[in-house]
Amino acid sequence: MSRIGKRPIGIPDKVEVKINGSVVDVKGPKGQLTYTFRKEVKIDKADNAINVTPVDDSTAARALWGLSRTLLGNMVTGVTTGFVKTLEFNGVGYKAAVAGSTLTLNLGYSHPIEHTLPKGIEAKVNKNTIEIHGSDKELVGFVAAQVRSYREPEPYKGKGLKYSDEKIIRKAGKTGAKK
Repeated sequence: MSRIGKRPIGIPDKVEVKINGSVVDVKGPKGQLTYTFRKEVKIDKADNAINVTPVDDSTAARALWGLSRTLLGNMVTGVTTGFVKTLEFNGVGYKAAVAGSTLTLNLGYSHPIEHTLPKGIEAKVNKNTIEIHGSDKELVGFVAAQVRSYREPEPYKGKGLKYSDEKIIRKAGKTGAKK
C-alpha cells in the first residue's frame, strides 16, 4: 500500500479542479495547469479533497499511485503558491539581466547568452542570484537546469552558475604537487 497515495489532497478556497476521465484541470490564482494521468489510477473529487486510487492490484497501478498523487499535489500547490528555484553565479564580470521574457547572461564568454523563458515562467535577478518562478514544478526545474548548463560550477575557483542549496566540493589544484 502506498503511504503517499492514500493521503487525500486538500483543495484550497481559490482553487478550481475539473476532472474529465483521466484529464485533470487545476485553476487558481497563479495560473492554470492541465495534466493527463495514466489509466491505471482513478481520480475522484469529494468534499474539497481529491483522492487517487489504483484501478486494480497490478504492479504498474501500484507504482503509479503515489506518483500520480504527488503530481496532482504539485499542481494544486503550483496554482496557489507557485515554485521557485534560485541560482547563484560567481565569477569576475558575470552578470545577468531580465528584459521581458528574455534572460541575458554574461558568463565569461565572448558573447552574451540570451535564454528565452517559456510561457508561465518568470525570472528575477538580484545582485548575484537568479530566481526562476512558475506554477509548474517540472518546468521551473527544467528551465533552471537549462540556465545552469550554460556555465556549470567548476571545482577549483568555484566560478559558474550553481543552485543556491548546492555544495561545490573544492579541489586544491596545483599546490598539492609542489611538496
